[in-house]
Amino acid sequence: MASPAFRPRLLDSLKHYNSQLLRADLMAGVTVGIVALPLAMAFAIASGVTPQAGICTAVIAGLLAAALGGTRLCVTGPTGAFIVILYGIVSKYGVANLLVCTFMAGAMLVLMGVFRLGQVIRFFPMPLITGFTNGIAVLIFLTQMKDFFGLPIARMPSGFFNVVLALRGHFSALHWPTTLLSAALLALILAWPKRLNRILPSPFAALVLATAATAAFGLPVATLGSRFGGIPQGLPAFAGLDLSPAHLSDLMAPAFTIALLGAIESLLCAVVVDSLTADRHDANQELIGQGIANMVVPFFGGIPATGAVVRSVTNIGNGARTPLAAIFHALLLLAVLLLAAPLAAHVPLAALAAILVAVALKMGDWDIRKAWRFPRHDTAVLILTFVLTVAFDLTVAVEIGLLLAAVFFIRSMASHTSIKQLKPEYAQLFERHTIAGKVVPDGCAAFRVEGALFFGAADAVDVVLKQAPHERVVILQLHRLVLLDASGLLALDALRERLAEQGKTLILCGAADEVMDMLVGSRLAERLGADNLQPDLVCALARAERELTDGVVWG
Repeated sequence: MASPAFRPRLLDSLKHYNSQLLRADLMAGVTVGIVALPLAMAFAIASGVTPQAGICTAVIAGLLAAALGGTRLCVTGPTGAFIVILYGIVSKYGVANLLVCTFMAGAMLVLMGVFRLGQVIRFFPMPLITGFTNGIAVLIFLTQMKDFFGLPIARMPSGFFNVVLALRGHFSALHWPTTLLSAALLALILAWPKRLNRILPSPFAALVLATAATAAFGLPVATLGSRFGGIPQGLPAFAGLDLSPAHLSDLMAPAFTIALLGAIESLLCAVVVDSLTADRHDANQELIGQGIANMVVPFFGGIPATGAVVRSVTNIGNGARTPLAAIFHALLLLAVLLLAAPLAAHVPLAALAAILVAVALKMGDWDIRKAWRFPRHDTAVLILTFVLTVAFDLTVAVEIGLLLAAVFFIRSMASHTSIKQLKPEYAQLFERHTIAGKVVPDGCAAFRVEGALFFGAADAVDVVLKQAPHERVVILQLHRLVLLDASGLLALDALRERLAEQGKTLILCGAADEVMDMLVGSRLAERLGADNLQPDLVCALARAERELTDGVVWG
């Protein structure tokens, strides 16, 4: 398999770049940077790492993915979808191993792009994606209750049941100043007029107001300074990873989970952006760009990053024209790290918790009526994926959800596969335009195969032996056969053998080019004989008449 050409979208965008595009990209990049700043810190803290790691990730991954990716207007950074996974990894393996997982996941993403797996997203049904997205939103909501209510929990545990138990055990000790501040900020974010978002995004407004109030009035609430000692100025120094061979096998599963979710999130983001801009992304190049970004960020203490829908939509809404807008957003965040990091010490954790609660509420699709309008099997996939994501693990949820969706799909395909016997008068009507009076002769039975003859429905050919126990010639019309796999080929070959043992003949007709190629490639055509492969039903009936008239059995 040939590797895809390495062609970042940025190269095409720079061909005709001018001052007008620069102005549009710069304004959009600044606005997206303002949106990304509070989200990057909030996502990092919720993931169990420092706020600086979140901003660092948005800077490095945002710049590299924009420069090397396959989309024009997507913005990359830490996202809410990763929070639950990363917090679980940090709790179980530590921050050092989270960095290793991030690097491994980046390498997996690059390999996905190199081996052209960018279209795999099409195989993930929407109920599955909705199910785990809603599940992640619920978990984000729960994990923020500690800082939202100022509960005296030293460290939130991982896992749904442990989180619920911890919250229930400490809820009576909620901190009223923190609770009131969080509630006010959440109301502000949710009620913020949409028309103002283009000028001042609601998360940034909440962050600025909360920080100013805390610094001015000395509000008795926890801040980044009291919890983390503030944010150091500048990017963290480059540092190697602690690649311990003893832990690599244990980290493979969480790394794959990060890579899988990163691929899904990035490509879904690209699809959303394409729908808004009539653009067309390069899925494989996007995976390569995202992979390289995730391979680099852990060397600076960063966490996994992926395409972010909210930031990308904000980018488009503010007039972005090329990938340089996302690069400018990263440069703005870098300027914050270099110049304004000390001011972050006054940022209250309640503000970041309120921002994440708002993200969780907006992240999910909570219209339950929509789920009940789905087919029952799609509703079952959505509910099961949601429950497994919340109660257990995203990887388990996706694996079982995909398996269940595949089983339902196979059953549906099998239910639409049929082999129906053609009545003589129907055959006459069907072929009247070709040869008047052509009917199925005595001693012959003609059947039409419809749908897919695959491993889930290969036993459908058994109906031929049941409905034509005495006929000397059997015709299978294949012009409505849409899929044939190895199991279907074996079933046809077994039917040929059983008919031949009884001195009978099998004739196939009307096979499409792809089906005919499989018949020839499997040598089933050779075993049938050239005379028993006919282009249409008329020729097959003529062949059957000769067979019956001559009394010769062709095996």
